[in-house]
Amino acid sequence: MIEAQTLFAYFDAKRQDMLDRIRELVEEETPTHDKPRLDAFAQRMAERLTQLGGSVEIVPVQERGNHVRARFAAGEQAKPALILCHMDTVWHVGSLATHPFRIEDGKAYGPGIFDMQSSLVLVEFALAAQRELGLTLSRPLTILLTADEEVGSQTSRRLIEEEALASAHVLVMEPPIPPGLLKTTRKGVGRFSLAVSGRPAHAGAEPEKGVSAIQELAHQILALHSLSNPATGASVNVGMVSGGTAANVVAAQAVAEIDARAWTQEDADRITQAIYGLTPVTPGAQLRVEGEWNRPPLERKATAAIFARAQQIGAAIGLDLKEGGTGGGSDGNFTGALGIPTLDGLGVPGDGAHADHEHIVIDQLPGRAALLTALLTEL
Repeated sequence: MIEAQTLFAYFDAKRQDMLDRIRELVEEETPTHDKPRLDAFAQRMAERLTQLGGSVEIVPVQERGNHVRARFAAGEQAKPALILCHMDTVWHVGSLATHPFRIEDGKAYGPGIFDMQSSLVLVEFALAAQRELGLTLSRPLTILLTADEEVGSQTSRRLIEEEALASAHVLVMEPPIPPGLLKTTRKGVGRFSLAVSGRPAHAGAEPEKGVSAIQELAHQILALHSLSNPATGASVNVGMVSGGTAANVVAAQAVAEIDARAWTQEDADRITQAIYGLTPVTPGAQLRVEGEWNRPPLERKATAAIFARAQQIGAAIGLDLKEGGTGGGSDGNFTGALGIPTLDGLGVPGDGAHADHEHIVIDQLPGRAALLTALLTEL
C-alpha cells in the first residue's frame, strides 16, 4: 500500500482543486425531474471519466435523465468492483439564489453538495490519483452514475442489479452518517396505498343509508400504526389521507398513503402480509391495497465483512472508521439484498442532506479521497 503520508499530502495539495470542482458541479443544478439538465450533466461527466481512462457509455432513458456507465481495466482478470453514485438532487432549479455555494467556518454549503455532488468529485480525484501516483487498481472497476436515485431508482434499479451481480463488491458513495460513520445497515422502504369504498348518503336526512369510507379508514389507520414495532425498529406511518366530497355527505371514498420501514426482510415480509391482509370493520365497506417495498433492507450480513476489511485499510492510512445505520434507503439496499458485499456512506462527512444547512466539512476532503483511493488499490 502507498504510504499514508504520501497519499494525504497528495490530496491535501489538491484540496482547492477539489473544492473548485465541487462548486462547479453544485452550480450545475440537477433536479431529478429536469431531464435536459441531467442529460447535459451526464454527458459532461462521461467526458471527464473518459479523460481519466475509462471506457464510457451513456445509457439512454426516456422518462428520466440518462445514466452513465464507465469501465476501467486492471491487469488481473478478477471480478470488478462497482462504485455507485447518483447525479440527481432534490433541489429545484433556482435554489442557488437562496442557497448559494459558500464557505463558512470550515464548511462548504450548497444545494446537493452533501448528497452527493462532492462524492462525484471524490471518485474523479481518486481515479486521477491512481494515474498520477502510479498506483494499480486491485481489480477492474465499473462506475455507475444514475439519474433517479432520489425518486426510488425506477429506471436504474435493473442496471444497478445487473452490474452488482457481476461484481465482487459494491462501494456506495452516499454521504456518511454525521460525523462520518460508514453505513452498514439501512432500513428497507415500502410505499403502499389503501383505498376505501363506502356508500354515499345525505348526512342529515338519511345517514343510516350510507357507509362512511372515512369512518372505515379511521379503523384501518389504527390497525396500520399498530404494525410498528419499536423493539425491532419497524415502522408503519400513514402520512397522507384524503376522502369525502362535502361535510354533509357520508363519504363514499377515502385513501391513505402509507410509508413502511424495516431493518430486516423478515419484518418487511410481516408488514406486507399484514397490510394486504387488512379486512373491513364497517359492514358494507370495501378495501383495496396497492404498493410494495421499493428498497429492500440493507442488512449487516451483506456489509460486516467488507466493513471489517475497510477498517483495516483505513487504519493503515491513519483513519479510524466506524459504522452506523440509517432509516433512509439507497441503491446499496438493492445490491446488499442480492448478497453482494456492500459498503455505503463513503462520501464526504458533513450534514443537512436535503435541508437548508446542507454542507460538507472541508478538512475531511483529503481523508475521504485517500480512503477511496486505498479501497480501490487494496480491496
